[in-house]
Amino acid sequence: MNMLDTIKGSLLESFYPAGWDLKRIDECCSQPPESVTERQSFWNPDFTPVPCETIGDFNTYMGHEIAMEIRRTKEEGRKLALILPVGPMGMYRWAVYFLKEWGIDAKHVYGFNMDEWSDKDGNTLESTNPGAFQNAMEDAFYGPLGELTVPENQRNFATKAVLPTYAEKIGELKADGTKLITVFGIGRVFHIAFWEPHFAADFSSVEEWKKQTHRIGAKLHPLTIEQNALTSFKSRYTLVPCFSNTVGPGLFLQSDKIIGGCDGVLGRGMQWQGVSFWVTLRYGPDMWVPSSFMPTLPGKLFFLKELAGPLAPECN
Repeated sequence: MNMLDTIKGSLLESFYPAGWDLKRIDECCSQPPESVTERQSFWNPDFTPVPCETIGDFNTYMGHEIAMEIRRTKEEGRKLALILPVGPMGMYRWAVYFLKEWGIDAKHVYGFNMDEWSDKDGNTLESTNPGAFQNAMEDAFYGPLGELTVPENQRNFATKAVLPTYAEKIGELKADGTKLITVFGIGRVFHIAFWEPHFAADFSSVEEWKKQTHRIGAKLHPLTIEQNALTSFKSRYTLVPCFSNTVGPGLFLQSDKIIGGCDGVLGRGMQWQGVSFWVTLRYGPDMWVPSSFMPTLPGKLFFLKELAGPLAPECN
């Protein structure tokens, strides 16, 4: 007896996005942990999942990857555009550490925060609000870099006024030879940034879906609210906004490289991200599962080995 057997007539029957194949999702998660890095036919030849034993390893490896891209493009005399998340976050401390150790500045970097909490009209929190993504980014990355930091006029945040300018700015940068990299985590409902799975219902084809550069006042899925209540708001879901401004696949799928991270382990054998991780790697590209497109791009996905499972019940 499980969800697939009992969902009909339950409160969950219409809860999950309409385009999800729950049986397929379950099959993705039933694979043996040691098979998680086995290459799939839809993966980009230069896409690689990178296992990490501990959260310390995860933060260090991912931070080093970001710092190396900043260093590499600096040495090549090339600009770098980064679409950046607030979650995961631990890698920023290490990116700052390596850049300072190397004496490499980020004056050639253009930052584009991928999302921000909002109301239904796209109005965002004050930038100094403790819950604002802009505040988190300034505290974790731009501020600690000190004299090496990204110039303020090259930092972009997903406000109602600025987010709609991302596509043109990134387009001009790429036309000038700038390298575009998306740094990302994967949501409980397989979102990238806050590009949610149920948005797929608004489009008649994958091609149309792929053209979407952003959304203002995006309606978030309840599981996204719960995920963030657990990971960022100490379980206090009444503080989590129900909408956000977010970049879309029309931007993050343009990336020359991706740097992803899955660190959703809670301790004592508990976790929230194993399903999201496995489905990303196994489901195959589908607009109802936004993260399923990320393995089609070159880059790395760092993950805590515990997320590979086995994803089976146990007594704690």
